[in-house]
Amino acid sequence: MRARLAFILLFVLACPVAAQQPKPAAAPPRAPAGVVPAPSPEDAVKIAEVLAFERQMEIAVVNGDVAFLNRICPSDFTFTHGDGWTEGGPPLRVDTKETWLAAVGQKPYLTRDLGPVAAEIHGDIAITYGRYRMKQRANPDGGESSVWFERVYAKRN
Repeated sequence: MRARLAFILLFVLACPVAAQQPKPAAAPPRAPAGVVPAPSPEDAVKIAEVLAFERQMEIAVVNGDVAFLNRICPSDFTFTHGDGWTEGGPPLRVDTKETWLAAVGQKPYLTRDLGPVAAEIHGDIAITYGRYRMKQRANPDGGESSVWFERVYAKRN
């Protein structure tokens, strides 16, 4: 009986305390779904530069321009190849700068055309996300495939 009485007493004491807790602050207002705020004029210029850089990079990859890619990729460059976004498993492969340049030097692509791509600017960090369509040299008669991607860039030098 004593244990039951203690439980009831604790419950009664806890109820008024819980009732006196302040209500959580309301979440800040959000833009409606699908509405992206316009970038500042400075960020718009940076976004245009990043997207132009991505187009140059895709051309270099198709052309096997290892010298250009070697110049623009930092020594700590990594390229994580997804799993097709269907399994949620480990990546298919993770390339370092050296292994990526070696792969590109083999000119594995006939085409890599950027589709819709968006960019965000966060100081000296740019994040791009979108899709590219590609045709691989190993299967020239095959159809195009597409890849959804996310890339993170840090402005250096």
